[in-house]
Amino acid sequence: MQIMVDLIHLDPNSVVPKYLQIIDAIVHHITIGNIKIGDKIPSINKLSQDIYLSRDTVERAYSVLKKRKVLVTVQGKGTYIADTDSIAKPKVLFFVNKLSPYKTKIFNSFINKLGDNYKVDLHSYHSDESLFLELMEKYKSSYDYFVIAPHFRNNDLTHISTTEKVTKVINKIPKENLILLDNCDYDIQGDFNEVYQDFKKDIFSALEQAKDSLAKYNKLTIVYPRTSFYPYPKSILDGLQNYCVQNNFKFEIIEEVTDGTEVESKNLFITLEDNDLVKVVNKIRSSKYNLGKDVGVISYNDSPLKKLLGITVITANFESMGNQAANIILEQKKGKSKIPINIIKRDSV
Repeated sequence: MQIMVDLIHLDPNSVVPKYLQIIDAIVHHITIGNIKIGDKIPSINKLSQDIYLSRDTVERAYSVLKKRKVLVTVQGKGTYIADTDSIAKPKVLFFVNKLSPYKTKIFNSFINKLGDNYKVDLHSYHSDESLFLELMEKYKSSYDYFVIAPHFRNNDLTHISTTEKVTKVINKIPKENLILLDNCDYDIQGDFNEVYQDFKKDIFSALEQAKDSLAKYNKLTIVYPRTSFYPYPKSILDGLQNYCVQNNFKFEIIEEVTDGTEVESKNLFITLEDNDLVKVVNKIRSSKYNLGKDVGVISYNDSPLKKLLGITVITANFESMGNQAANIILEQKKGKSKIPINIIKRDSV
């Protein structure tokens, strides 16, 4: 046991928490053969005394290693190295409100950047508070890191970033193990990590980038579903409305494109849902007007199909969002990073 104590070297100047340094040291020396399956390790009290750390810090490290099934405690005998198959694989819960193509794109870039030394599980709580709370209660002791995109729906099917109960649960996660993703409108305490979009400000800025192209239109029709199973943040609508007001654009807000929706010359449609995009494009094609000349269309979030069809989009760089979230874990640095929302101009305006 003294040999293991001698193998644990802590860096007092490192930004990596001490309990993680203990975990990394034990895992490293198992990997290179200095510690073997069946070796007995010091008790929590013994190790805390020998390396001059609090008992809580050592207990936390042991708890994580037990969750990974690297350590096992035998009642009355002590704690032993149990399984080297599970080592070097910290577990990450990637917890999103819906499994949309855009969230999937973030997830794929996240796991590609993180590499094979982490085990990442993707779960959706479907914007539902009860399901989120149920799954967090189930998983709270099973993961080393929690990447959470906070988007929920109220009873009236409108968007809310978090609820009081959700906030309470998230605040219990150690901040060095938490990354909040995508949204930034919440009341979470402490110095946590986040990679986010600022919908209201950046949507306004994105439209400003295309100001010259938009000048030929005299009305904006914003298709914004106020209620939905997966509702959109109201800050998206706020950004669109602010642009119209500050640029003296006449605008109308509708909840969906229906048979009664009229297509008029010099009208620009901005759609969030792909179904509404398809409907409005079909309406333009069956009218006497030309897409991108008489009637414009801007869609929210890019996709290969929108690129193929030449649809102008307001979009974030989802690959960058995933990469930056992964870097927070890989570099063990706290950080807050804003992913800008840009406009990609194509033939539809």
